[in-house]
Amino acid sequence: MEKKRFQRFRTQLLVFLAVVGPGIITANVDNDAGGIYTYSMAGAAYGYSLLWTLIPITVALIVVQEMVARMGVITGKGLADLIREEYGFRITFILMVMLLVADLGNTISEFAGLASGMGVLGVTRFIAVPMGAVFVWALVVEGTYRLVERVFLVACLFYIAYPLSCFLAHPDWTETLLSTVKPTFHFQSGYLYMIIGLVGTTIAPWMQFYLQSAVVEKGVKPRDYKYSRWDVIVGCIVTDLVALFIIVACAATLYASGQRDIKDASEAALALRPLAGRAASYLFAFGLVNASVFSACILPLATAYYVCEGLGFESGINKRLREAPAFYSLFTGLIVLGALAVMLLSEEKQVPITLLSQVVNGILLPFVLIFMLRLINRKDLMGEYRNNRTFNIIAWTTCVVILVLTLVYGVSTFFPTELPFK
Repeated sequence: MEKKRFQRFRTQLLVFLAVVGPGIITANVDNDAGGIYTYSMAGAAYGYSLLWTLIPITVALIVVQEMVARMGVITGKGLADLIREEYGFRITFILMVMLLVADLGNTISEFAGLASGMGVLGVTRFIAVPMGAVFVWALVVEGTYRLVERVFLVACLFYIAYPLSCFLAHPDWTETLLSTVKPTFHFQSGYLYMIIGLVGTTIAPWMQFYLQSAVVEKGVKPRDYKYSRWDVIVGCIVTDLVALFIIVACAATLYASGQRDIKDASEAALALRPLAGRAASYLFAFGLVNASVFSACILPLATAYYVCEGLGFESGINKRLREAPAFYSLFTGLIVLGALAVMLLSEEKQVPITLLSQVVNGILLPFVLIFMLRLINRKDLMGEYRNNRTFNIIAWTTCVVILVLTLVYGVSTFFPTELPFK
């Protein structure tokens, strides 16, 4: 009996390891340069008081990611492909153009994060950015899906740098635990602005398209879907644990010492040095570099996936350049433009581009979620795998909350009542 249980467990573990990848990778890309800065700012400006938001954010992330993974497994099609088939080319084209604009800005921010992190480690952006761009391009263009996924999974392991830097900062673990499980809400525009930033950096439109496309290309079958679901759940929990460690590290050092205004994630790394030691500073900077290179690869790749799917072009890492010229041309173009922008533009000129991309992301996210919810409740499309009533309540509530937060963010952007983070 014990032998059979062990064999069953081993078989299930092997199947899970074969399926694992898309969920963990997609969730971890959340912790990109912009995400690390947002979490650093949350800890520096408000200490431990925003940790409670990570619990509902994690639940929302799991709900949203699980839906697209399920659609990919059951339909065998990417999200952009389904939107084009069900709602027509015109709507899909407009959506793809807006997502392309947003992702170009996001790609620029990733290379900017690479430049900042390497600057802390003593390497100029004129060396770091071209080398990073060439590595990212060669990995995808010359590699297979299996190779690229393995590299991405290894990159996920390097996020251990943030828990390590957090422990070196010697935080108050009792306060950390209490702040995580006990919500404390302040009706201040800066506090609300920060909550919106945390939600926005965790759930982005491009993630839904990439995850569904990755599940389809991996070839996950309905019989193995339960393993794909765990892939999503584990990825979402791990990525928000990393976010927690970043917030706690900055709360224990920057907030505690009164350094509550940082301009980017590299400043947080530098500020940690006199407070938590050189090792914590370098670990934080290394984490930023790893996250930036990782995301600089995923973002253009995700964009190439869903734009080509939405417009009916061939796509996929397993296809060669001559088989999917539009896919690789778009991927290459985003990398080149993103790298050139960081090398040629001053930091002051890069900021408006990054801001615009975040605004477009915020505007698009509720619409993407509505498309997803309408599609996943189609009986002819999903059959028995449609959302049940409980899941729909959770999903629609998530959608409405994000829509309200997006509207509040828009109002606070154009009609600010006071400066954020003050």
